[in-house]
Amino acid sequence: MFPGQGSQAVGMGRDLYEAYDVVRVTFDEAGRELGYDVAALCFEGPDEKLSRTEFTQPALVTLEVATLRLLQENDAYFDVAFGHSLGEYAALVATDALGFADAVRLVQVRGRAMTAAGAAQPGAMAAVLGLETEAVEALCDEVADVWPANYNCPGQIVVSGAPAAVAQLCERTAAGAKRCLPLDVSGAFHTPLVESAVDDLRPALAEAYFAEPSPPFFSTCTVDYEVEDFDLLLLRQMVSPVRFEQAARRLAGEGFDAFLEIGPGAVLSGLVKRTVEDVATVSAGDMESVQRVLAGWPQTEGRTA
Repeated sequence: MFPGQGSQAVGMGRDLYEAYDVVRVTFDEAGRELGYDVAALCFEGPDEKLSRTEFTQPALVTLEVATLRLLQENDAYFDVAFGHSLGEYAALVATDALGFADAVRLVQVRGRAMTAAGAAQPGAMAAVLGLETEAVEALCDEVADVWPANYNCPGQIVVSGAPAAVAQLCERTAAGAKRCLPLDVSGAFHTPLVESAVDDLRPALAEAYFAEPSPPFFSTCTVDYEVEDFDLLLLRQMVSPVRFEQAARRLAGEGFDAFLEIGPGAVLSGLVKRTVEDVATVSAGDMESVQRVLAGWPQTEGRTA
């Protein structure tokens, strides 16, 4: 499983880059495609630039794919891949449904499109903590111009919409002694308010080549296995909620009992732990965590996501 935007940090990937040829080759490939030094941006920042969506998204996909290739060189395997929002691009690369060069070019366009959409239609997002899913959905139904954007895990849903609408929803949750934490974003992502980003990304997706995934690709947008029409899926996911909790539940219910997070941090591993029981989770994004994975992955005899 591959994380999305928000997991980035200056310095990410440096230790792997300095130690492994396959990681250096991957970063160099991204740099040639994008026309700038992706490695220098990841390792040196500055943070203000790395946090700009048009740079964040290619940087994360590059590190995720580089780490994946390193693990695969050392015989680590998986049976299905999925991702959180931006992470779906890395998951498509992992399943050979999308080439890496196409992926970094696409997410650069995607980042620019999202930035432009946020400038044209200001938006806000906030994490609602401690409320049942049905309660958050009911609040979104009551307040115009705000929608559930990320179903992360039980008791954690991110809402997105017009700034005044998000603020109003947060006020209502505060009345019930629940926490509502504003997020540092520039737009109402995963809602109809960023529809213009769909139009901006469409031509780039039309030029990309997609193949049938192998191993399978599982979408956190549709909560199902997808085998075709990935251009339409990647447009749809920009204005649709990320259903990570539902995806984790379905995969665990199908017998997947080991979840490997590839990328910086361990956010998705934590979400899985809070969503399903009796599964193994591990993250791989730096030297220490990669070595831990290589020493004993998978640790179960079941299936690996």
